[in-house]
Amino acid sequence: MAETSVYLRRPNAIDDFFARLRVQGRVLHALVLREMLTRFGRENLGFFWLMGEPLLLTIGVMILWSVGKGEASTHVDAVPFALTGYTLITLWRHIVSRGIHCFRSNAGLMYHRNVNYIDTLCVRALLEIGGTGLSFLTAYTPLFLFNVLEPIDDPLLLIGGWLLMGWVSFGVALILAGITEIYDLAERFIQPIMYITLPGTGLFFMIAWLPDSTRRIISYVPLINAMEMFRDGFFGHKLEAYWDGLYTVKCCIVLTAIGLLCVRKARKFVHFD
Repeated sequence: MAETSVYLRRPNAIDDFFARLRVQGRVLHALVLREMLTRFGRENLGFFWLMGEPLLLTIGVMILWSVGKGEASTHVDAVPFALTGYTLITLWRHIVSRGIHCFRSNAGLMYHRNVNYIDTLCVRALLEIGGTGLSFLTAYTPLFLFNVLEPIDDPLLLIGGWLLMGWVSFGVALILAGITEIYDLAERFIQPIMYITLPGTGLFFMIAWLPDSTRRIISYVPLINAMEMFRDGFFGHKLEAYWDGLYTVKCCIVLTAIGLLCVRKARKFVHFD
């Protein structure tokens, strides 16, 4: 009887990569569902508040700006200027705030083999990016239909600015997540610092409105670059915008690398109950 040889195909690097990618996708999907249920519950409005909270804040600010200012000196309506500014600032504040003690509050999940600390913060950031984006669309659509707002000039540029703001916020959130695990006292300083630095986020101005000397300095702030890119996509030629996408991406990479180092160091400080 002739012998038959059985050859087992060893998975190559590409197959292994996609297998791990599928596992990671299932992990993130499960963590998203868990985070939504934990934060919003199963009853009442539930998921609506993921976009309802930033939506209410943005609408309130737009009303105050439109009543108090009318039009800016640059003939830009206050409503779209407030909408573009406060939605991005809400994204920034929410992602950064979610990073505080993120690992400590999700320490029990680390017993699962495929879950790590970065996953928990990624899920929170993704929820904020999606929820705040939905709130922007929910506020923009009816205002556009009633001719209060004009069409978006460049949707791809607008989305690019949005994602860069989310990436910058995620990098800072990684750093703060690590620092707050190592030093408990650091939590007390984060919110005051965020309020103090609020004027430097580009919320109330465009870089083109500033003197040349100030313009060169403030253009190095990645938050303002993302804000200018987002507003450039929204307003187009109606506003003069200054931004450097490549520079902002480099800043995001540096922030993320520093954040990963902070997370690596902070893991030993996370206590399991």
